[in-house]
Amino acid sequence: MTAKPGQRWISSSEPALGLGHVLDVEGDRVEIYFDVADEKRIYAMDSAPLVRVRLEVGDDWDGGEEGRKVVERVEEQDGLLVYHGDGWSLSEEELPSSLNFVRPEKRLLAGICDPPRDHDLRLKTLEWNSRIRQSAARGFMGARIELIPHQLAIALEASGRLQPRLMLADEVGLGKTIEACLILHHLLLTGRANRFLILVPEPLIHQWFVELLRRFNMTVAIFDEGRCQSIENGDPAANPFLDSQWVLASTDFLAHDAVRVHQAEEAGFDLLIVDEAHHLDWSPEKASEAYAMVEQLAARIPSLLLLTATPQQLGPEGHFARLRLLDPKRYHDLEQYRRECEGHVKLAAALDGLLEGKMPEGLEEACRDSPSAEALRQQLKGGDESAREALASELIDSFGTGRVLFRNTRDQLAGFPEREAHLHPLEPGESALKWLADWLQGQPEDEKVLLITGSPEMAIQVQEGLLEHVQVDTALFHEDLNLLQRDRNAAWFADPEGARILICSEIGSEGRNFQFARHLVLFGLPRNPELLEQRIGRLDRIGQIGTIHIHVPYGVASRSELQARWLHEGLDAFRKPLKGANALATTLLPELDELDESDSKAIEAFLERSRQLAADVADELAHGHDRLLELGSPKPERAAELVDQILDADEDRRFERFVLRLFDHLGLDVSDLAPRTFHLGRGQRHSEAFADLPQDGISVTFDREHALAREDVGFMTADHPMLLGAIDQLASSERGNASFAVWKRRGGGKAIWLEVSYVLEALAPSRLQPDRFLPPTLLRICVDHQGKLHKPQWSRRDLEPGDPRKLVGQEVFRAKLMPTMLDAAKEAAGIQSSKLIEEAKEAASEHLNAEIQRLQDLAHRNPQVSPEEVEALQDHADELIQALDSSRIRLDALRLVWAS
Repeated sequence: MTAKPGQRWISSSEPALGLGHVLDVEGDRVEIYFDVADEKRIYAMDSAPLVRVRLEVGDDWDGGEEGRKVVERVEEQDGLLVYHGDGWSLSEEELPSSLNFVRPEKRLLAGICDPPRDHDLRLKTLEWNSRIRQSAARGFMGARIELIPHQLAIALEASGRLQPRLMLADEVGLGKTIEACLILHHLLLTGRANRFLILVPEPLIHQWFVELLRRFNMTVAIFDEGRCQSIENGDPAANPFLDSQWVLASTDFLAHDAVRVHQAEEAGFDLLIVDEAHHLDWSPEKASEAYAMVEQLAARIPSLLLLTATPQQLGPEGHFARLRLLDPKRYHDLEQYRRECEGHVKLAAALDGLLEGKMPEGLEEACRDSPSAEALRQQLKGGDESAREALASELIDSFGTGRVLFRNTRDQLAGFPEREAHLHPLEPGESALKWLADWLQGQPEDEKVLLITGSPEMAIQVQEGLLEHVQVDTALFHEDLNLLQRDRNAAWFADPEGARILICSEIGSEGRNFQFARHLVLFGLPRNPELLEQRIGRLDRIGQIGTIHIHVPYGVASRSELQARWLHEGLDAFRKPLKGANALATTLLPELDELDESDSKAIEAFLERSRQLAADVADELAHGHDRLLELGSPKPERAAELVDQILDADEDRRFERFVLRLFDHLGLDVSDLAPRTFHLGRGQRHSEAFADLPQDGISVTFDREHALAREDVGFMTADHPMLLGAIDQLASSERGNASFAVWKRRGGGKAIWLEVSYVLEALAPSRLQPDRFLPPTLLRICVDHQGKLHKPQWSRRDLEPGDPRKLVGQEVFRAKLMPTMLDAAKEAAGIQSSKLIEEAKEAASEHLNAEIQRLQDLAHRNPQVSPEEVEALQDHADELIQALDSSRIRLDALRLVWAS
């Protein structure tokens, strides 16, 4: 296929986009703008689902006031088609973009028909496509995850924002990555984002790549300098970041290259995700290169997710730095933010008292700036207990940060393992490696052990020294290894038959999930207790089923003993997550540095002071900022309905039968492996929709538990790209869109019926999510040869294939009967569609107006809600209603039934 600017093409996989204009052609890449849907796409011509629009003599369309236009002659001028009719000429550039190009009536009149079963499957596919696209669980049900309510609640809340800009700050092990991927997946499948950029620390590149592929069936492109240079070598003028829709890169790669940052900024990404965002250093005087880079990108990219388990790690100043990335208009003054923070303790205390059934002293002050809150306080004061819960909600809504920062803590949730600390004193001259070897020999051979130390050099020394004492399979994980080596060693450690111990440098402390292990050995304790929690968090995660054992060898009467005792006896940091670690470290570390390890009395006093200060800080956080975040975070109960919808979809056997029938129809060999589990192999006639299927096929299951237990088996859901590709392939093809059937019935004489199937679709930008209210909807009309409407009186089993040529070749059928039946069907479909469009507009108006009203009410209480956000939602609603109003019906399929 060749393309030229000005030509008209359609996407066979997305016909609702309408006719597209070719804007630019560079080598094998073509840029097409679909003006009806306001979508611009870039395709590789050798693999694009594109069809050139070529009208033929006799084709016609409604020209509005100019009447019906019928093509009488077609010519080509400079690569563009020019159509001529009675007194008019029109270049293809001027064709209406909503023109229907797929014409099943031509196939029927030509006698090119498919069997009735193909027609039935086509209609069944269109029905399932509509159901899938309208589902509230779309984008959530396809994740290979356990359905954990707090994760789904956050994803649901974030996905409800037009352009989510949030910080996900769950404590270590609660699933921030899963939450971010759920939001990303939902935005992609609902069309609200097409291009995204994920920035992570370099050691986590492949973990993110594997997580997206394994859990969400998404293959992202990993970008580094080598890849960018390779793209530019082929086309020096190219922007490398336009080469892929989904990009994963290391933060450091972009942080130190202004040219690459500018290219990423100009690439038009819809969503930016930044992991380990606490590494972005900022102060009023100076920002780090990484921070400045993210700030530059965040100013251009509409949606932003920052991930950090330690939002307070750098104190209020560092916390403010991340908030200003999310909303620089709202968070522009550090001192003003500090003043706001001072009121958090009072507000939290008032809320706690309120929720305990009291009338707390600070309640009047908390309600001072909100007339609605004050009115509820007066109701409650007058004895109306029904106002208590509403008043609490009003006050929670007034907490500004709670709208942009979601933080779940272990205190809110259940199901976490116990943690036990094992401190191992080593006498002077006693080797830590000898202790480790002896300890390993005393453990069951199937126990996995994670060992973390401070540097690559120390990790290598530990491995070499350990092997001098005991023969054990060990794997290394440190920054001097390349990404592939690290991932292979981590995979070897995860293998039940693989390495028994993984020896890490500090980079093993962040992001990695080793919850299959229960023993953590620390060779050298981190100075900051915040980093200690990061280390323990590699094992202490949702899904860990055993008690976690933390082993700390230390030298007697040394600084290491003092550090171990401070963390264990003073802060209790091994047994449970430490609250306010940064504040404690700032205050206590200088005192710890001054201690003499031989002064036992001073040490005991310091440990007691540490215990008291830790309790005070935990109490302050429990009744201040953290408490407000806890109260304001989306409640897990909010996800209950979504969880039920996903579970219902998981158990739907009708869906399972449809998918297998569709795959079989498109040429796959389907064979049973186990209950609800199948092998999909390449058949001799398999469709191009399965071009990426491995040569030896794949195994898939419709059972979530089986998919979680067997990562080598694909999880087949309505979100799976293989299914979505198959639906697009069938719907965009001609298969089944023209069919002829014979109905041999007793009595009644001969008769002709025409089943006409239209698709009602909104020609709207995908960012508007019209599918929520009006997905592509199948309208089935049955008329007889006189144009009278009927309900089909036959079943699928009554119809047999036949040869239509004798009937469709008759002039009276072509000139009179067929037009009469089509006109009657179109009129009936128009009546049906008008009713459905009005219902969709009413539903959209009701839903969006309620959202606008809620946001307007919230804006009075929460400074985080800007007038721009309310205005954007109103514009969104207006644009969506207008788009729904211009929905069209598209003739999709015909079935001619001859009764004899």
